[in-house]
Amino acid sequence: MECIFCKILRKEIPSKEVYSDDLVYAFEDINPVAPVHILIIPRKHIEGLDKLSQEDIPIIGHLLYTAKLIANRLGLDPSSGGGGYRIVSNCGKDAGQSVYHIHFHLIAKRQLGWPPG
Repeated sequence: MECIFCKILRKEIPSKEVYSDDLVYAFEDINPVAPVHILIIPRKHIEGLDKLSQEDIPIIGHLLYTAKLIANRLGLDPSSGGGGYRIVSNCGKDAGQSVYHIHFHLIAKRQLGWPPG
C-alpha cells in the first residue's frame, strides 16, 4: 500500500500547497496543532530518519533549508521579531510517526512547551 504523502505528491489527494520545488513539497497539515502547522516532505519516498542513506544528505539539508524559507516568508524569523517556530520529525511508532514517509512539521504561532510530548 502506498503512503498518503506519495498520493498527495501525485495529486490523488488534495492538499493546500505552501511550497514546491524539484526536491520537496510543503503543505498545510489537515489536523494542525498550532495556527501554523506545515508538513515538508521530500518527493523521494524515504520511510523515516532511520532509513536515510548517505545519498539522501542533500535532500535532508534541502528540507531544513526549505523550512527556514517558509518560516521567513510567514514572518516567523525570531531575529526579526517573528516569535520563532519549531521543526519536528518523528521516527518510529513510539515517537509518534504515523506516516512512514519522512517529513518535518513546521509549527508556530502559539506558545510551545518543553519538553514536547
